[in-house]
Amino acid sequence: MDNTGPETRALWQARLQAAGARALPEEGRRRAAVALAVVEAGHGADAAGLPAHAQWQTAPALLLTRRAAHLRAHAGQWALPGGRLDAGETPEQAALRELHEEVGLALPADAVLGRLDDYATRSGYVITPVLVWAGAALDARANPDEVASLHRIPVAELLRPDAPLLNQTPHGEHPALRMPIGHSWIAAPTGAFLYQFAQWCLRGEATRVAHFDQPRFAWQ
Repeated sequence: MDNTGPETRALWQARLQAAGARALPEEGRRRAAVALAVVEAGHGADAAGLPAHAQWQTAPALLLTRRAAHLRAHAGQWALPGGRLDAGETPEQAALRELHEEVGLALPADAVLGRLDDYATRSGYVITPVLVWAGAALDARANPDEVASLHRIPVAELLRPDAPLLNQTPHGEHPALRMPIGHSWIAAPTGAFLYQFAQWCLRGEATRVAHFDQPRFAWQ
């Protein structure tokens, strides 16, 4: 996984298809989608505990955001570009639209590699994660109405031996999942999507994550 070349793209797409994403019924819940955009690592993640690079790096990374501080819900938290589906939209269409609205990336439909498993949140959403190939993404820019900052997290960071972090919660029978990133961590559902991406695409293992819980702050 040294670069974002066509061999890596073909391998990850094949592994997505082999794993077989599982869809969840709405059952009165709202539909949303998020984009896991594969980009070049560039000059680094701009996050504590992760290196900066003087020279542009073509190693694969995922584009994450920090939500704007003025937002009513989950202000300042780690996130993937995404949001609710508009009427008549597919998850793929919504993921591409949100990428454009939040980070300025206008990508064609054939940039989509596939889906990961749906995840039902405690706040009443079914989220579909969509893997998107964005390349160098030189024109990525944070929309200040929604996004405080952009971060190119190298996919190698998702293979840390201490990942994932699991802990029991008083409100569920399954452990809550977090993914360590640099000196920080990212909770489910975003953390669950990162973990499943690593298992499916990087390790070739069809691990399921929909049962992992969220920490209370992630859904209140």
